[in-house]
Amino acid sequence: MAAEEDRQVLLYSYWRSSSAYRVRIALNLKGIDYRQSHVHLVKDGGEQNQPGYRDINPLGLVPALVHNGQTIVQSMAIIEYLEEVFTDKPLMPAGAVARARVRSIAQSICSEIQPLNNLAVLNFLKNRMQQAGPEVKAWYTHWIDRGFTAVETWLAAAPGDPFCHGESPGLADCFLVPQVYNAERFGCELGAFPRICEVAARCRSLAAFVQAAPENQADAPGAAN
Repeated sequence: MAAEEDRQVLLYSYWRSSSAYRVRIALNLKGIDYRQSHVHLVKDGGEQNQPGYRDINPLGLVPALVHNGQTIVQSMAIIEYLEEVFTDKPLMPAGAVARARVRSIAQSICSEIQPLNNLAVLNFLKNRMQQAGPEVKAWYTHWIDRGFTAVETWLAAAPGDPFCHGESPGLADCFLVPQVYNAERFGCELGAFPRICEVAARCRSLAAFVQAAPENQADAPGAAN
């Protein structure tokens, strides 16, 4: 039984984590069966800070993915691992240039926008730097605007593509939709980014994205367990 459980895909997740949201989308798009273990990032000082979870991910972040007895952390590394191990329904296009473009879009989100706006950074601004709500909101909006301006330019260069790259959703869309969710959650104005909004809306109409959405997770407030 233990060996069978090792072969299963286990995702440590939190309903509102955009990084975990990315991985849920990827798992769904690739049709991979998985189960979740929920790590509450706020309750009791954050379950990610407890020794049991730090043994899984010393950084104390979600997501973490366990498969075949191996633990992988960081959403990009996890999704690329899934792409290499579960080769059906690829999330990356063929060709070095196309793959680099997709990685550029995804990395612009996961390296340039989200790390500056994650929970730990916002809490540091509020608690350690004594910044009030408007200042924190200005910080958040600045990095959304800066990153989305670049992503919008790349998407606008291929206006015929219904998704971030090509005719089907892929790796870049896994990163875009959760970041749009975050921007909406914090009340950011997105009128200057019509291509981003168009692609995100098209993705959100698909079952893989609906099933991965924060409000549809078992650990979301009010969810039926």
